[in-house]
Amino acid sequence: MDFKIDKLDEYTLVQVLKEKLDTHVAPTLKSELVLLSGNGEKNLLLDLSKCTYCDSSGLSAILVANRLCKNADGAFVLAGLQPAVERLISVSQLDSVLNIAPSLDDGTEMIRKAIESN
Repeated sequence: MDFKIDKLDEYTLVQVLKEKLDTHVAPTLKSELVLLSGNGEKNLLLDLSKCTYCDSSGLSAILVANRLCKNADGAFVLAGLQPAVERLISVSQLDSVLNIAPSLDDGTEMIRKAIESN
């Protein structure tokens, strides 16, 4: 299994279980995120703590999730970025666009606050 999805009370937690978020994993993740959004899920916490590598298709999946949540007036938080993935997001200048939390616990708190303020 490439990822794990837990529907919690206020949001859905998506944990990527692979070390690489690349062309093998990203398309499935993207379609899963679109399905979640279609089912009315608008608050997503994406945990990437196990990912040590991400390519452009992985970034694309992250941006799709961000856009779906924004369009639904929801919240999207990215948590647990490893150094190489964090560097890619910085270089792509997406750190100013995405809500990024250092850990899953911080991400949980960040998404709860975002939901309360909506």
